[in-house]
Amino acid sequence: MTAPHLRKKDLLSILDLTKEEIDLILNVSDMIRKKYREREPFVPLLGKSLAMIFRKSSTRTRVSFEIGMFQLGGGALYLNPNDIQLGRGETIPDTAKVLSRYVDGIMIRTFAHSEAEELAASAAIPIINGLTDDEHPCQILADLLAIKDRKKSLKGLNVAFIGDGNNVANSWLYAAPKADMNIRVASPHGYEPAKHVVEKAKELAQAGRTQVLITNNCEEAVKDADIIYTDVWASMGQEEETEKRKKDFALYQVNEALVKHAKKDHLIMHCLPAHRGEEITAGVIDGPNSIIFDEAECRLHAQKAVLALLMTK
Repeated sequence: MTAPHLRKKDLLSILDLTKEEIDLILNVSDMIRKKYREREPFVPLLGKSLAMIFRKSSTRTRVSFEIGMFQLGGGALYLNPNDIQLGRGETIPDTAKVLSRYVDGIMIRTFAHSEAEELAASAAIPIINGLTDDEHPCQILADLLAIKDRKKSLKGLNVAFIGDGNNVANSWLYAAPKADMNIRVASPHGYEPAKHVVEKAKELAQAGRTQVLITNNCEEAVKDADIIYTDVWASMGQEEETEKRKKDFALYQVNEALVKHAKKDHLIMHCLPAHRGEEITAGVIDGPNSIIFDEAECRLHAQKAVLALLMTK
């Protein structure tokens, strides 16, 4: 398999991808999924290896990348910074150059987005952002695949993101216009997405003739929504803010009353892990409109496509 439509060797941000490249990833995700389910051999990464650097712990990211590499014929190596020299003061550029001699790709899940960028600048192999404080591109590609599975087409769908203007919200703001979708983000005062992210999203929306809305009103965001999306109120690294955030986000819970403002066939999504009774009620997240586990499964399929397209060049 070759990837002539992926211009860059890395996937650090949704902004790295054109609309056509997002479509390509979704189509390849579906193709690989069908081959696997039909037990048709497909091992484009036979003999190749992926280093996985984790500064943040994970369930879905680690398992989906590790199993994805295995199913594509390759192998994955888990690297905790405390177990390698990166945790003892070795520079990121030196780490990138050394790993480039050993493996065929690197996935990093970390705090500062600049670390992923610095890694990419020095590595001779593809770098994949498994999550940073700024973006979560692999999650959003999986989300788009899960939505497309249910809705068949993404064009014109209304996405309501309720909660913190965090990395997932940022990637959604970049992705929705590229996927011909409208995006509304409802956050409490002081927790809105960063100004530069919103400005870029609106620029993309203007070019694609879609809509971006940033509001403090949940009902405004959810009105006639096709997708309602939420995330935890306090992400990793924000544990000391948990109690304050619970108070600040108390009116931003996705509950039975709120979802009544959406379309009847709306989809409930959450990138997980979820805190039932906080950002979302158990009745909604476990209800008939929820696709959270299909969404989680799609991490595997979407990331296999990313791996295959980047690492078979």
